[in-house]
Amino acid sequence: MGKEENINFEEAMKKLEEIATELEKNDLDLDSSVSKFEEGMKLSKQCSQMLEDAEKRISILLKTDDGVVEENFE
Repeated sequence: MGKEENINFEEAMKKLEEIATELEKNDLDLDSSVSKFEEGMKLSKQCSQMLEDAEKRISILLKTDDGVVEENFE
């Protein structure tokens, strides 16, 4: 995936928005459009993975009689 591997979520989303805007303009030839679409799909998959990883790390803190208990987010 190249340099996209080190991109953060916000940067990836911004790049996806830029790609969508370029594709919506219909100014690109077919090869460029397909290339941009492929790049967008890779970024989309990467964003989905980042969200999934973040969701796994989320914990819910519950107040109990003994204090605060950490429980995994399901």
